Amino acid sequence: MAIDRDLIAQEAAIGMYDKQPPATEHKKGFSLLTAFPLLVIPFAVYNILALFSLFGGTDPASAYNASTQILINMPMPSPGTRWAISIGDIILFGALICLFFELLKSTKSDSVAIVNHSLSMVLFIVSLVEFLLFRPFATSIFFLLTFMTLMDVLAGFIVTAISARKDIDFGH
Repeated sequence: MAIDRDLIAQEAAIGMYDKQPPATEHKKGFSLLTAFPLLVIPFAVYNILALFSLFGGTDPASAYNASTQILINMPMPSPGTRWAISIGDIILFGALICLFFELLKSTKSDSVAIVNHSLSMVLFIVSLVEFLLFRPFATSIFFLLTFMTLMDVLAGFIVTAISARKDIDFGH
């Protein structure tokens, strides 16, 4: 069997061998990890901190005292200035990072995103009840965490509604 080099060269010139193998489609299924609201992480950390301080101390403000405890005291370039970072500051920083990724996840409008929005709404309701009814959660740090959850819920529903409206408008 002889190889026809001229035929191979002609076929290569017209791009016959440039075809890529078909990409395999990813399995589209329900993933609990993508439906999981990331803001649960800072809430769990604060709940653990509040419950340990509630059961470990007799002072009603022990959750506040535990969340304002200074962990890091960093010198700043300006003379005599130090930046005090508390446990609550670190929890809020982590919550802001989680909120950023939650806002990125809210741009999808599939069934996993709807479950994510629903779980975020449940998280907001639970955190609001904790803030209003339980003493260790009546702090500014926990209020800001609750507000971040509200922003996540509102952003998720607004983005989903806008993208659904665009899908309907293009359907005409």
